[in-house]
Amino acid sequence: MKKTFTITELSDAFGVTPRAIRFYEDKGLLAPARQGQSRIYSRADRTRLALILRGKRLGFSLAEIQELLDLYDPADGQVEQIRQLNMKAADRISELERQAAEIESMLRELRLARAAITEFLQVRDAGTQISWRDYVGQREAERAACATAGAPLTPSGRTWDPDRPFSAFDQDGPVAGD
Repeated sequence: MKKTFTITELSDAFGVTPRAIRFYEDKGLLAPARQGQSRIYSRADRTRLALILRGKRLGFSLAEIQELLDLYDPADGQVEQIRQLNMKAADRISELERQAAEIESMLRELRLARAAITEFLQVRDAGTQISWRDYVGQREAERAACATAGAPLTPSGRTWDPDRPFSAFDQDGPVAGD
């Protein structure tokens, strides 16, 4: 492997723009040697860039990446750096799991809303003149009747969640008006 690299070589190797590499320099994450106006990157700079980009892909902030890079100490076998990375990775995993749960909840809600909207549009397309408000009211009445009877399906055959009433989709409609 080469001992030194140009900004263009690193840019091509990592699929980032030279501007991105200069940005990391401006933030103090990289410090290449200079030869006149040219930047000369060492193997260590190349490795740091790889770590910066990996950290960004994993969602770490530039400040967190800087902290980890600053802990590099080959004399201690990088133990402290690895210990800190382990703690930051655990925190990031927890954060991503929380976000994934939020996203899953939003997807469930959007799917329910879309199913309700689709059913409403099918009823309207079939020629039934009904407003969104009246449609929601009818579905709520069906659900209430099913809940009283202990039935899992509405008369129209849709499953329903007794903990999530249909009216949660706003009786004024999914968009303004009917």
